[in-house]
Amino acid sequence: MTDYFLDQEYQNQTYSREEMNFKEFENCKFIGCDFSLCNFIDVTFIECSFVECNFSGAKINHVALRTVIFSKCQIKDVNFAMCDKLIFEIAFYDCVLDFSKFYTLKIKGTPFLNCSLIAVDFMSTDLTEVVFDRCDLYRAEFAKASAHKTNFKTSSNLTIDPEKTKLKKAVFSPENVKGLLYKHDLQIT
Repeated sequence: MTDYFLDQEYQNQTYSREEMNFKEFENCKFIGCDFSLCNFIDVTFIECSFVECNFSGAKINHVALRTVIFSKCQIKDVNFAMCDKLIFEIAFYDCVLDFSKFYTLKIKGTPFLNCSLIAVDFMSTDLTEVVFDRCDLYRAEFAKASAHKTNFKTSSNLTIDPEKTKLKKAVFSPENVKGLLYKHDLQIT
């Protein structure tokens, strides 16, 4: 049986491995909470927000994220690819998502604002119209991704192989366009 929670606010909670399982949260706010020990099973978040929370290393298999906002969160080494893909809608503001995985997800239009995305796996991901605003994309992997109309203009440290990534109408700045030529070992000054 799934427990249902509506319009709740949770502050400074540390959740155990199974404490969040089989629950549905709608229009809830989590502030300063630690989910790093969680192994989520059958959990749904609808129109929820997470502020200054820690998800680093959490297992979020079978989690539904439907219109969820993460702000100033630590989300290192989290595999979003195992989330429920139905109405998967997320936004990230001032978050650290290093080593996380979005493999094969459709995250069209997702905003990543001022985020660290070091070595994040975007392979085979639909990044259409995604905005990477002031993000560090060092060693992020984009092979076989579809990045049509994706905005990379203000981001840094990106390396993308245009032969392996669909980039039609993607936006780049003159400073970061050299990341498209990295494999040719050119010196651009």
